[in-house]
Amino acid sequence: MQTKTIHVITLLAGILLLLAGVLEISGAVSWRQGVLLTATVIAAAPIVTKAFRAAVMRIVTIELLVTLAVAGAVYLGEYVESAAVTFLFLLGAWLESRSLAKTRNSLQSLIALVPTTATVIREGSAASVPVDQLQQGDRVRIRSGERIAVDGAIASGQAAIDEAAVTGEPGPAMKSAGDKVYSGALIDNGSIDVIAERVGEETTFARMIQLVEEAQESGSRTQKFIDRFAAIYTPATVLLSLLVYVLTGKLEMALTFLVIACPGALVIGVPVSLVSGIGNGAKHGVLIKGGEAMEGLSRINTVVFDKTGTLTQGRPEVRAIRIFEGEENDVLRLAAEAETASEHPLGYTVVQEALRRGIQLTGQPEQVEVIKGGGIRAVIAGQQIVIGSRKLLETSGIGIGKGSDEEAVELEKLGNTVVFIGVEGRLTGMFAIADPIREEADAAIRHLRRSGVTRMILLTGDNRHTAQLVGNQLGLDEVHAQMLPEQKAAFIQSLRSDGFRVAMAGDGINDAPALATADIGLAMGEGGTDIAMETADIVLMADRLDQFAHAHGLAKATVRNMKQNLTLALGTALLLISGVLFGQVLLAGGMLVHELSVLAVILNAIRLNRFRGRATVTT
Repeated sequence: MQTKTIHVITLLAGILLLLAGVLEISGAVSWRQGVLLTATVIAAAPIVTKAFRAAVMRIVTIELLVTLAVAGAVYLGEYVESAAVTFLFLLGAWLESRSLAKTRNSLQSLIALVPTTATVIREGSAASVPVDQLQQGDRVRIRSGERIAVDGAIASGQAAIDEAAVTGEPGPAMKSAGDKVYSGALIDNGSIDVIAERVGEETTFARMIQLVEEAQESGSRTQKFIDRFAAIYTPATVLLSLLVYVLTGKLEMALTFLVIACPGALVIGVPVSLVSGIGNGAKHGVLIKGGEAMEGLSRINTVVFDKTGTLTQGRPEVRAIRIFEGEENDVLRLAAEAETASEHPLGYTVVQEALRRGIQLTGQPEQVEVIKGGGIRAVIAGQQIVIGSRKLLETSGIGIGKGSDEEAVELEKLGNTVVFIGVEGRLTGMFAIADPIREEADAAIRHLRRSGVTRMILLTGDNRHTAQLVGNQLGLDEVHAQMLPEQKAAFIQSLRSDGFRVAMAGDGINDAPALATADIGLAMGEGGTDIAMETADIVLMADRLDQFAHAHGLAKATVRNMKQNLTLALGTALLLISGVLFGQVLLAGGMLVHELSVLAVILNAIRLNRFRGRATVTT
């Protein structure tokens, strides 16, 4: 039933009930009964229609039970009861639809931010086109007050950009040529031209909305149990009401039992909490993929972190270069050309360092072999290139001398990650790359400990010196370095086998196996790869660990809210049933309390929209 239709019918039935009250005062009894019957018929029409459609599909719904109760009340001549029950049921349905709309506000507000048109520069002239006609490679111009319609890189211009709709981070940030921007972000001040890299349903914003929609439609384990319970409980209610009639001989009591024993609040209590919780997460840049992810996150007691791009900023810089053979720029060029085939942040850093120095990357790597967690082997201009960890070079037959290894260890103790490069079977050089720890990491980890996480572990493919330095600075319980992706996954599986409930936080393609193995996988949305985002149960759109802390607190609050709703629903049902059996609750009064209990669980769930539990960042 449409909300407007329910509203009109409820209003009309209410007017007729008021008129019946006036006629009773004036003594026009016969007219009063006619008005009450009219109110019953008008209000019952949509209820009976919906009940009939469900019955055809062999589904017992509360509308069918109300229909039976109303028919029985009319049969008994209880016209006040019949009119009041139908009116109260419709009024409750209308109030429920209005209240439920509030729980979906976060999703609706996201959809409302999607731009419908964009200004494209083609052949030197600007034209406004629908966003569904944009193509990859288009040059899109966005001015002050407009929202970005594509994912891409700024080609020219400068602007203060508010990305709160995408990342949940308040306040605009200045961006200029070369910076990445995302669809849904607002140009607060300035003008930019963006080269489209993703358009339409492939943009970050469109995928975010799709994930939220899917999450709100998916149920938790508790919800699925309640749905199975209701499928048995509702038909059982009909049989129990017949039993009440057989034992007492009171038809009105049986009809009242039929209505008030319906599990309305019980059925709606869990999903409405989940919708509110998922909506709150989306508003704060946290995508929680459904009820099972929400419940699972609330139960975790162990968190496993990747290092690069998760605990660190994911924006590493080349701090030092040591060359053992050849010219520095020549070695850097070979390393950068090999790393163009890599998705790892360290490989991207080497490429950016070469470009920063003005080195032209003309060659294309051939026979590329990407070793997850190790590095890359490639052929460039006929030369065999190996770039990556100690282990990779050693397994490739390239020795690292004692002096070179000692120098690398000293760099690692300073917090650098050392990447070695070998050319034609000889060690040629090494790069010291540093990636600062995220400024919010310490506060987020302390927040997680306060909220019940008892064990924090770092798993990284990086060297043990750098890994231990990060672990010590953040107060982590365990640090395991030089781990391959399959080793990370096996380690997490062993934790789960020991009874720990594990969440894994990572950002790269190397982390996908571990994310899939953990009870809950968390991926970085801004800097994370597509496969990590698809594998994870939760995506942090702003790449901030305080979003993780918010998500954990939100999950606990949502599960508490679900339990409160279930307790309220079951408690109300038991009180009403007891009242009916002891003759203290009548049909109209029982329906009123029933509808009030449904509204109560919805209003309780709406409180989650105001939840704010993010860790405070201290710089």
